[in-house]
Amino acid sequence: MDILQKSKNKQRRIGLTGGIASGKTTITNYIRKHKNIPILDADNLSRELIKPNTYEYKKILDYFGNKIIDNNNNSENLINRKLLRNIIFKNSESKEWIEKLLHPLIKEKMIEECSQYKNNETIVLVIPLLFEAKFEDICTEIWLVKCPKELQKKRLIIRDKISEKEAYESINLQLSFEEKRKFSDIILDNSDDQNKWMDTIKELL
Repeated sequence: MDILQKSKNKQRRIGLTGGIASGKTTITNYIRKHKNIPILDADNLSRELIKPNTYEYKKILDYFGNKIIDNNNNSENLINRKLLRNIIFKNSESKEWIEKLLHPLIKEKMIEECSQYKNNETIVLVIPLLFEAKFEDICTEIWLVKCPKELQKKRLIIRDKISEKEAYESINLQLSFEEKRKFSDIILDNSDDQNKWMDTIKELL
């Protein structure tokens, strides 16, 4: 892609990733507050894609039916992302279908947004499924958040109000930290309350 090739030669694009509930949002908020660096978030792009009346929204409703509409926002007919996530976590075929639909589009939009910040020396791309969705080629370096499974599990149970079993299933659906580590440049240690990752960010940004 022309945009990708041109920007790759002169721009530092940090891909920030990590397992579910590993602390990506906390780290992203810290960078947003303390560093004057544009942040592009794949989750935000995903939300935009599935807004009512978009092509993707209609395709998803055709596939899953109206059961995924958020009853708490009836007037807007929004898709209940949490319910949709629960469905695809339990059905590998549905998971593969929606990933094939959305991942290429999210990647395309992220590349377009990178071009809008072409004059910025550094940008951060927050991509939860960076490896799973094969976004490595749009990053010049990859930062991986380190977080023990037990801590992830506790956070997930509290955040999403799910059972311990469901939390483990969600964590185990993604590539393991060990696998991701092989292809990452920087590890941000979010294993405890000492916020060691802050020192790493201060040193590198």
